[in-house]
Amino acid sequence: MSDAFADILETFENQYQQRDYTIEIVCPEFTSVCPKTGQPDFGTLTFTYVPDKLCVELKSLKLYLQQFRNEGIFYENVTNRILNDVAGILQPRKMTLVAAFTARGGITTTVTASFEKSVGK
Repeated sequence: MSDAFADILETFENQYQQRDYTIEIVCPEFTSVCPKTGQPDFGTLTFTYVPDKLCVELKSLKLYLQQFRNEGIFYENVTNRILNDVAGILQPRKMTLVAAFTARGGITTTVTASFEKSVGK
């Protein structure tokens, strides 16, 4: 997978840095590919974060996520990779990504990963 995936992410300045508030972004049409079977995986990604200095620009997030459409990657890996990329760009006070994948063979999978900024940073 290209390390350049995150290069497409854009941000804008948080105008309310003095306040803690929560942003929730739901992406119900996420797709990637199972690296074992080559079959498509479908999921809903829910980002919940408290911004610090920056917020994510939504169109760039959509374009970033679309890059995974043909990428062979396990649920656990894609969830953590996306969290690393988005949190790495934004450096939010805290962020949680819940990736809820649709049933395959009668089994559903939900992967939750979190990031929290260290105190003093």
